[in-house]
Amino acid sequence: MITRKRLAAGAGALLAAFTAGIVLPAGAAAGEPTGQAAPKVDLVLDVSGSMRARDIDGQSRMAAAKQAFNEVLDATPEEVELGIRTLGADYPGDDRKTGCKDTAQLYPVGPLDRTEAKTAVATLTPTGWTPIGPALLKAADDLDGGDGSKRIVLISDGEDTCAPLDPCEVAREIAAKGIGLTIDTLGLVPTAKLSRQLSCIAEATGGTYTSVEHQDELTDKVNQLVDRAADPVVTPVPTEGASRCVEAPTLKSGLYTDREEFGQQRWYRVEVLPGQELRASVSVAADRAVNPGYGVLLRAVTVKGREIVRGEAAGNGRTDVISTGLRYPEPERDGTDSGKPAAETVCLAVTHSFSAASGVKTTPGLPLELTVDVVDGPSQSGDVASFGLGRGWWLLGALILTGFLAGLVWGWLSRWRFAVWRTN
Repeated sequence: MITRKRLAAGAGALLAAFTAGIVLPAGAAAGEPTGQAAPKVDLVLDVSGSMRARDIDGQSRMAAAKQAFNEVLDATPEEVELGIRTLGADYPGDDRKTGCKDTAQLYPVGPLDRTEAKTAVATLTPTGWTPIGPALLKAADDLDGGDGSKRIVLISDGEDTCAPLDPCEVAREIAAKGIGLTIDTLGLVPTAKLSRQLSCIAEATGGTYTSVEHQDELTDKVNQLVDRAADPVVTPVPTEGASRCVEAPTLKSGLYTDREEFGQQRWYRVEVLPGQELRASVSVAADRAVNPGYGVLLRAVTVKGREIVRGEAAGNGRTDVISTGLRYPEPERDGTDSGKPAAETVCLAVTHSFSAASGVKTTPGLPLELTVDVVDGPSQSGDVASFGLGRGWWLLGALILTGFLAGLVWGWLSRWRFAVWRTN
């Protein structure tokens, strides 16, 4: 199981974009933040019976969580719509089927009434089971709709007790919907098994996992995550690549997200006018255990199947995100009979060589983020790719000449000093 944290599905793509020299255009395009929709956060709190344990600064886990929630509610930014969902708060019995349905919305996601929310939190008492998977599904529904950022913050002190509904698989299904939802997880005095489960949930959606053993740590981390929801973000636009270029969706400049099965190839199309340059990058993330030794390949191909340019990268298991990029300048052409040159259709093909570890599910596919940017091509005089080598040879020649002359002068001075020494 991969335990390294991914900063965002989007973080891998931004790194690749930087490497490929990509800058998104100033105008609003696909995947750009508009700043209009309010960010939403759903705090999901474990209220199962184990929250009675008194091992956080001399108080119970439930008391520490309540105190942290009160401070978080006071500090929540005005622009954030916040809700609270519980799991294991209402059913104290032994019937597993009933206990695994025990999740409820304590405070609905929306404009925050701090007094009402605090009153609701004060009524909580550690009670029942730990249905993490069902709670995550319901929390995703709580945040459904709207274009703003969406974040679930899950706080639990025990692993899920409602298998076979694996919460890690639930998180992958949520990520596969392409709704831009991030799940962050916090483990209260966690065991190794709980840490692995919460890490897997967070990694599936590009979130973070944090181990917490003190009340102030819990308060600070939840505050940080709620504040992060208010930061402007670029939300990838969901798309679905095809198995052939002729059936592929046509993309404009922006950030896109998709899922690619093991051994699959995904195709996309981009229209590039003469004098423009296509810059593209792709990041593929391993959100589950994979075998070491893998790579990703991004190719730009003509509609007739001729490869134009490619970018590729390889990994060995030390990272869970791998990225590559490419650039393709479309040369200037004379106009057609209509006086306007036609755009060229460039096919982008994404292939990866990840393979699933034994016993790991292969569906849904691995998440990928594709950045597409079509910009005005570089001027010929300033095109470093075309003229940089020439400037380099001039510099090398100047250095050789300088070294030769310096050697002559130094040799002459040495002989002169030696002659003076012999004369004296």
